[in-house]
Amino acid sequence: MSKQPNLLILWTDQQRADTLACYGNDYTEAPNINKLAESSFVFENAYCCQPVCTPSRASILSGLWPHTHGSVTNNIPLDRRVKTIAEMVSDDYLCAYFGKWHLGDEVVAQRNCREWISIEDGIYRPHYSKPEYLELRSSYHHFLVKNGYSPDDVDDSGGAVFSRHFASALAEPYTKASFLGDVSAEFLSRQSGDRPFLLNVNFLEPHPPVFGPLNNLYEPNDLPVGDAYLKPPGSDASERNRLDSEGYVNGGFKNYPLKTEWDWRRLRANYCGLITLVDRAVGKIISALEESGQMENTIIVYTSDHGEMMGDHAQMGKGVLYEESTRIPFFMRVPWLSENGEMIHGRVSQIDLVPTLLDLMEQPVGEHLQGRSLQPVLKGEENLQGNDVIIEWNEPDNEKQQWRTIVSADGWKLNLCAHDRCELYDLNSDPCELTNRFKDASQIDRIDKLTERIRSWQANTGDIVTLPS
Repeated sequence: MSKQPNLLILWTDQQRADTLACYGNDYTEAPNINKLAESSFVFENAYCCQPVCTPSRASILSGLWPHTHGSVTNNIPLDRRVKTIAEMVSDDYLCAYFGKWHLGDEVVAQRNCREWISIEDGIYRPHYSKPEYLELRSSYHHFLVKNGYSPDDVDDSGGAVFSRHFASALAEPYTKASFLGDVSAEFLSRQSGDRPFLLNVNFLEPHPPVFGPLNNLYEPNDLPVGDAYLKPPGSDASERNRLDSEGYVNGGFKNYPLKTEWDWRRLRANYCGLITLVDRAVGKIISALEESGQMENTIIVYTSDHGEMMGDHAQMGKGVLYEESTRIPFFMRVPWLSENGEMIHGRVSQIDLVPTLLDLMEQPVGEHLQGRSLQPVLKGEENLQGNDVIIEWNEPDNEKQQWRTIVSADGWKLNLCAHDRCELYDLNSDPCELTNRFKDASQIDRIDKLTERIRSWQANTGDIVTLPS
């Protein structure tokens, strides 16, 4: 490279790993994302830090564990003292954030971002830090008004807003995904290379409401499903898993009925449609980057904040520790290292994203960061074959639901909670996590060793959650 590299982070909300071709999917139409993966380093088994929006987003941007940055549940604004990657790079960078934020004041530019395009209003407004921000509306809100639409809802403060359900029913050019594709492409068209840029583009889709203009693109009965599909967790599963399952079966999901198998399949088809919708927006963004002449000097990351159950174990949503909820797509294109596409085997956590990017961008990698740079792995100097992954679940007001999980390098997964049924799964022989082996006497030694590895991680990161003795 002859000049500082740019950074483009493309991330979705609630996209599980097995929705893309690089992870074995041959039915979801995502040609632009799939093509990007073909020239990227693809992490075979990548995990979020905590499978819910705010904690995961804060970890992706800060390089800190949820228990460290403090935004341990949804709608806890990220502490101003916690820096994001846009605040860690040099002032040479033009930093911009487009899309869903979910870390505090949704509609105001912040965190060293000179350009800020917002898409969310509604449910986040009660968490704004200043009353005057309630007078503001998102960039997407103004886009819809400009195009002749009127808000369909009123929030608790009396403000007129567009609901997510209203936006999800619009034609493709007016969806949040298409809007982000257009504004991101316009931003990139202005980049001449005189100044490096850092652009985050965060899509809401395929997050609920699982509904959009491409609902009918997929035939529900044609979509493949696995062994865990619509199979409720057994009595040896944690209370959290079993209760969530019963709730979704009896009460539906986000106003969507789930009374028959076809209902579940219809929702899965809608979900695939939203990924295709995002893919078309990604196509606009990549085309604009190519036309700007900056493609070969830009690191491109594609990932998601967490996964989605989508009917597996008879559950919807996230917030549980199954693979569908915790495993996410994660790949990065670093053209000066390789453009051939390489699968990085082993297990990795998004905690390593920030230090890796800073290292690749030749920016200082702060000692406070809790992950490590994966640049030596990308260069082939190291590998992930001995790498364990830790996952958190935090509920400060409910000590009975504080979980710590380890996914070991050799494919065993231990979920620990001091007040619930603990779980042990062999992902090698039981990838769908159907058989809990925590009470298997032959696994006592394994459980002890994995527990000690979690305790060691706790000591190194300052985590004080109580584990079962």
